[in-house]
Amino acid sequence: MELEVRHLRALCAIADTGSLHRAARQLGVAQPSLSTQLRRIEQELGGALFRRERTGCRPTPLGRLVLSRARPLVAEMRSLVTEARAAAAGGPQLRVGSTASRALSGWLRRLRAHGQEPTLHMDVSPNALLRMVADGQLDVAFVHEVEGSPLRIPEGLRLRVIVEREPQFVSLPADHPATAKPVVDLADLAQDRWMIDPTVDGEWDAVHRMFRAAGINPRVLHGDYHTAAALVATGEVVTVCQPSCLPRPEMAVRRLRGDPLGVRLLLAARTETDLDGVRPALEEAYWEAARQAPAYREWLERAVPAAR
Repeated sequence: MELEVRHLRALCAIADTGSLHRAARQLGVAQPSLSTQLRRIEQELGGALFRRERTGCRPTPLGRLVLSRARPLVAEMRSLVTEARAAAAGGPQLRVGSTASRALSGWLRRLRAHGQEPTLHMDVSPNALLRMVADGQLDVAFVHEVEGSPLRIPEGLRLRVIVEREPQFVSLPADHPATAKPVVDLADLAQDRWMIDPTVDGEWDAVHRMFRAAGINPRVLHGDYHTAAALVATGEVVTVCQPSCLPRPEMAVRRLRGDPLGVRLLLAARTETDLDGVRPALEEAYWEAARQAPAYREWLERAVPAAR
């Protein structure tokens, strides 16, 4: 078997996510297929590239050597493809990466209004997006850092803090008894099933710490944001949500008492010029989305009277 760029891309994904499951999801392949591919790569190179531990996959010394050569090759290939496509389309494009945010549509709209033509790469992993910026695959990335779980910031990246601490709220079925109050106690949700996405960097650990501090041990299901929203709407689960999340007839959004869970919102790029070129549009879009969300707007008026 001859090594190809797709094999190197798979190795980088495993290292970046620390998990075969998360890497397979990022690459859009089945986990058994990725496991088989990894075994063949290791056979070709003559040794194990990752140690399988209880907490995930960690590179071996051989793995670190291979990754040090693989990353620049993968980055160069992606840059080649991106630049070729941009040239074929008639001009350069701004490559934007982001985790989920209601500010995205307003941000992209403002960038286009200023003559920039952004492309968008979404990922649940802030660490993966930061690595893509560092490798030259993205120009900027808007990411969140879960409180208590610091991100791995690649060397050379420039950062801007968009929001120092954004409280996380909870979405729950509209007919849930706890919706009678504007602020919900965690104890009122102790008997509910919660849905958490374990592939989001730091989220499960932070939620687990929140449960432990509150002295509760609710049942937890694993699923992505879209699945969680659908199950909240049918009354199956409650879930953590961004404060800018909008309520719907079948779903309510409430603040958690004491704001026990928070994230820091960051903008990352390789240069100060790249940051300054997109930051004002992002900040305008973020505060626009914040004002549109009733629960978050009320929180801001109480907690930060001078907020935008």
